Parts: sequence; structure tokens; C-alpha cells
Amino acid sequence: EGMNGYMQRFAARTDARTLAEALEDADVFVGLSVGNLVTPEMLRVMAPNPIVFALANPDPEIPYDVAAAARPDAIVATGRSDFPNQVNNVLGFPSIFRGALDVRATAINDQMKLAATRALAALAKEDVPDAVRRAYDVERMEFGREYIIPKPFDQRVLIWLAAAVAQAAMETNVAQQPVEIEAYREQLRRRLGKAQEFMRVMINKAQRAPQRVVFPEGEETKILRASQILLDERIAAPVLLGDEAKIRATAADLHLHLEGAQIVNPLRFPRLETYVDELYRLRHRKGVTRTEAEEMMRNRNVFGSMMVHTGDADALIGGLTEHYPDTIRPALQVLAVRPGLRKVSGLYILITIKGDIYFLADATVNIEPSAEDLAEIAISSAEMARRFDVEPRVAMLSFSNFGSTRHPLADKVRRATEIVRERMPSLTIDGEMQADTAVVPDIIEGTYPFSSLKGGANVLVFPNLEAGNIAYKLLMRIGECEAIGPILMGLAKPVHVLQRDCEVGEIVNMAAIAVVDAQQTVTRAVAN
Repeated sequence: EGMNGYMQRFAARTDARTLAEALEDADVFVGLSVGNLVTPEMLRVMAPNPIVFALANPDPEIPYDVAAAARPDAIVATGRSDFPNQVNNVLGFPSIFRGALDVRATAINDQMKLAATRALAALAKEDVPDAVRRAYDVERMEFGREYIIPKPFDQRVLIWLAAAVAQAAMETNVAQQPVEIEAYREQLRRRLGKAQEFMRVMINKAQRAPQRVVFPEGEETKILRASQILLDERIAAPVLLGDEAKIRATAADLHLHLEGAQIVNPLRFPRLETYVDELYRLRHRKGVTRTEAEEMMRNRNVFGSMMVHTGDADALIGGLTEHYPDTIRPALQVLAVRPGLRKVSGLYILITIKGDIYFLADATVNIEPSAEDLAEIAISSAEMARRFDVEPRVAMLSFSNFGSTRHPLADKVRRATEIVRERMPSLTIDGEMQADTAVVPDIIEGTYPFSSLKGGANVLVFPNLEAGNIAYKLLMRIGECEAIGPILMGLAKPVHVLQRDCEVGEIVNMAAIAVVDAQQTVTRAVAN
């Protein structure tokens, strides 16, 4: 009596006349009523492992913590954001409408809603990004009793749901403007922000020809999580250094399968003696004895660098738990500098709040570069910009504008500019110039109309390490720029160093850059 059609669909004949009676031996409770309607005693008589969805707002039928305490075996969800398993409309409606609108759907049918639901369920079983964990102040978040549904702040929800809805709309013939679903997913990724859009360029290139990337810190949780993403998205083939039993145990604990990853224990590697011999050959005239070479090979950074040197891997990524010099030094000891260059240098990519992109070098390696060093840094940075499909406009920075101050330091930058012009006449470059002159088009075009640098620079070459390092950190912290890097330039084969304690997404990005670097290494080798 008194039920509408929707209620009648769920009505069942029962002798129970109270909620407490209805909950006896029940498997599921779904509440959409009023707060504090359910007591702990009611939950205690439910069947084993019950599901309790207390979804009344703002106060659930029973608070999450009370329900969890009464039934530790229960899966509990509420509409509250301050407890696990928040059920919120924001997880569905925006993405459902996005997918429907993008294919100009004439209706939102049940199949589209089910597709969104199934996409949410599948996403809940994927690795959770560090940014989401940080937003909810938890170190670990994985599918289980306390995480059965993705979080509203998870940006991947848009990609998964909208794509699923669009696909269902096309399959049920309500889409007036069909899309190619993979291209549509890519479009959705680009909508998540300039940094995401920018890195997709490199990720897409990496996916065309994945390479083997060795991780010396192969037992680290973040490395394993990043490796799973690299495998799932076919960006790279990870080579994990470490104890195999420990790696597999950690992977199982994280619910990672790591199928396609190679696990190498350096101490049991069949070619270990060959590696020692090669290291001794490379370093015996630099004070390294055969015994010392054996000891050095126990260092996983040295071992990983040797894998790259001998062709057993194509690139190396390290530094998650170590200081920058401890990662780069072994690489410099084992790997040669690229032909045509004399020095290795480091670059950061910074993306401003407005979406402007700048390449800054050298911010990590050369403390006091010479004019010749600066010229190499400028050329390497321009090549890196082109690798990201950005046409470089290079500014050689100083405290002087085109001879306004006569000083040896300014002269050095001016000479570096001349060297670059001699080596690469087609490259747009000018200097020496002050930083604001380089990035404010009105200054350079109004005050220095003779300059070839029109529209402002996007590649900034600093006169020394102090200036470059200070600038990029200030831009990150005060200017709120997003940073990608450090990117190591100039080695014959790619090695890149992570920032200590960086996030999983940053590891994936650096691996993609390393893969594209390795692709270029192959291209150069074929050309020669």
C-alpha cells in the first residue's frame, strides 16, 4: 500500500514488520532514507560479510566508523567524503554527460549507464595514482573493503567513464556523431591539463616502439607500480634489478602481475663476469683494478649502466631513493658521451599556470660551463624541444643585454651564441640577454628590433649551474609551474635521474622520455 511504481519493483513479501527484523540474515542493506536509522545491533544480525550502503545525506543511516566497528567483515559505503567508499553523483553524471554529448547521443539509455557503472568497477581495480592518495592523506589505497569505488578527485574517472559511455552510445545506435574510441580517449587525456597533454606527445611516440628500460631500484614499490603502467600502456619493457623473490612478493602484495617485465638479480646474472671484464677494460687506466671492478659491479647503478652499455637494456632510470650524483656518476663511468659532444648536461621542462612551456638548461650538471659547453647545452636543449614537437627559440641568458655590460661572464655567453650559429645556422637563437628580455616579446621586439628572437624564447640557457638551478626551483615553488625532469642530455645511450621520492606518474613520464631517447639512439646508429 502507498507504494509508487519504482518501490513496487523492489517490494517482496515478508513477515518482517520492522527494519531490525528485515535485516536479520540479510546480505545487503541499501539506505536512501534518513540519518541514524540503523543501529549497530541491527548490523550484528546480518549475514556474514554483509554489504551496507548507508547513503542518506548529509548524515547516513549509520555512520561509517560505527558500522565498521559493529561489523568488521562488512563492506560499508556512505555519501561522506571523510570516510572510505564515498558514493557521490560526481562520479557518474559529469562523465556520463561528457561521453553522451561528445557523440551527440539522442538519449542516455540503460546500456550507457551500465557501461559507466562497469567502467567505475574496472577502474577501482587499477593502481591508484599518488596524487589521489595524497589528496586523501593515505599512503596505500587499493581495491578491497575500504576501496570499492574510485575517488571523486581521481582524474581518470573522466577518461574511463566518458569513453565507455560513448562506446555504448555507438553500439546502441543513439550516437549521431561516432568517434574512433582510442582517439577519443587520447582527446580526453589531453583535457586533463597542459602537462598531461604535453607528455602525451612523448608517450605516444614511445608506444610506437617500446624499448627496454632498466630500473636499478627494482624492489621499490613506486618503481613496481610504474612498471605495471608501462606494461599496461605498452610504453616500455621494464627490467627490474633486485631479488626476484622480494620483487614478486611486493608485486603480489600490490596486486600487480608484471607480466612482460624482466627481473634480474645482478649477483646471479649469467654474464656477470663479462660485465666485470668490460668495466675493468673501460676503467683500468683510471685507477680501477680488477678486484675493484668486481666490487663496483655490486652497485646496481653500475650494473644497470653496464646493461645499457652492452645492449642488454636500452635505457636506465634511477635516483628514486638516492642522491643525484650517486645515480649519474656510475653512468658517466660506463657510458660514453654522444659523438660530437664533450659534455653531459641536464634540462627541466616547466609548464606555467597559463600553459606556456619552457625548456631550462643546464640546471643539474655543469657548475661553471665554458662558452663551448654552453653552445653544446643550447644545441642539446633545442634537440630535446624538437623531440617534444616544439620548435625551439633559444635565448642565451646573462645579466647583460647585447653588450650593454662589458664583462668576461657576459662575453662568454655572447661567444657561446656565436658558436651555436656557426654549428647550426638554421636554429633561432640570440644572446646574450637578460631573462625578462628573453620571455617578454614586447621588450625584445620594441627595444631590440634587430634580434632574430621574435615572439619570446621557449629554450632558456643559463650561464651557470647556480642560475639555472635557482631559477627552476623558484619557478616551481613560487611560480607554481609544473616540472618535468631532470632530463639528462648528451650520453651516447639514455640515462635519466628521478627526483628523490617522486610520484609514480613522474616515473612513467621519465620512462617515456627514455624510450624516445633510445629510439633516437637506434636511428642515429642506422644513419651512421
